[in-house]
Amino acid sequence: MRYELFISLRYLKAKRKQIFISIITVICMAGVGLGVMALVVVLSVMSGFVEDLKTKILGTNAHLVILQHGSAMRDYQEVVRKVEGVKGVVAATPFIFSQALLTSETNVHGIALRGIDPETAGRVINIETTLKKGSLESLKKEGGSSWPPGIFIGKELAQNLGVMLEDTVVVVSPLGAMAPMGTGSPMKKFRVTGIFDSGMYEYDTSLAYISLESAQKFLAMEDVVSGVEVKVQDIYGVRKVGQSIQKLLGFPFWTKDWMQMNRSLFAALKLERTVMFIILVLIVLVAAFGIVSTLIMVVMEKNKDIAILKSMGATAKSIMRIFIFEGLIVGVVGTILGLIGGYVICILLAKYQFISLPSEVYYISHLPVKMNMTDFLIVALSAIAISFLATLYPAWQASKLDPAEALRYE
Repeated sequence: MRYELFISLRYLKAKRKQIFISIITVICMAGVGLGVMALVVVLSVMSGFVEDLKTKILGTNAHLVILQHGSAMRDYQEVVRKVEGVKGVVAATPFIFSQALLTSETNVHGIALRGIDPETAGRVINIETTLKKGSLESLKKEGGSSWPPGIFIGKELAQNLGVMLEDTVVVVSPLGAMAPMGTGSPMKKFRVTGIFDSGMYEYDTSLAYISLESAQKFLAMEDVVSGVEVKVQDIYGVRKVGQSIQKLLGFPFWTKDWMQMNRSLFAALKLERTVMFIILVLIVLVAAFGIVSTLIMVVMEKNKDIAILKSMGATAKSIMRIFIFEGLIVGVVGTILGLIGGYVICILLAKYQFISLPSEVYYISHLPVKMNMTDFLIVALSAIAISFLATLYPAWQASKLDPAEALRYE
């Protein structure tokens, strides 16, 4: 062990008349630990929130959407065939999107009506995993005159409308006679054959699925669709896949990926995460000021020791190292305790989910947690760096001490 480190450890051990300094040292250590713990927990929660939101958005929506400029898509079967041959594409399915009103005997609600192909939609969106009641097979059965076609609605929408499985609802098209490809019926009865729970309040209150065939008949769209949804292997490489698809199909087709569709949401979450990091670093900075004041008091208390060490041949750099090591020990121990405390709290939050959230405000029902080693490393390095900077001034003051002046009256 270097003698500078040995002396630093000796200075941390309290003697009877230095107990006050030792108490302040423990408080500084606890302050660093609390700051690190708060940083770890908040960053883990923010990461979990982003990941959970991303999973739910991509579970309900496709990774990539192909649309056609100015009109609906006619040769969608050919588009699907071509797109599925592009490198990085897992599956593709046609869809129809329209706004509508959904009415029951007790209530009425505006919805986003999506027509999907029951045969291929399950390979692109996770509709089957979100279904709490019913099955995707029920959409394949097109209803007759006495047996209405099926519709899937969210659990929150079902509660608002006061309907259950196998109940009948009426879908009202705002287009009415102005349907895209001719005159369509303004309203049609559907039978609730599935109730889904996506975990996002916004989707569960405003989204409904019907079969592609039912949507084409209801909206008088003949054999056309709104576009094609695509699932890719790498969600972060979706932009490159979109460029390949657009190059293959050419004009008038264009693509829009999940990053573009949710850009503002994820940008806001990233900004919020950065701001929270900066605010919570201030807690560590407050503890760093405690380290500065503690070291200054130690230097004042150890004037005689410093003078003796210098008289025995210790250099100014060695004196600096003694007090830098002492401050770093406080910072490192506090950081380790904070990391352990943050890890334990994150594990408890993830396992027991004892903090619940109002889903209509936060989109999710509980506080999500996702721990990243990168976050732990950044927090640890930041805390240790701040602790190191806090030791420089007191250590520099100690190194400047004149031995003759300190020992004159001893």
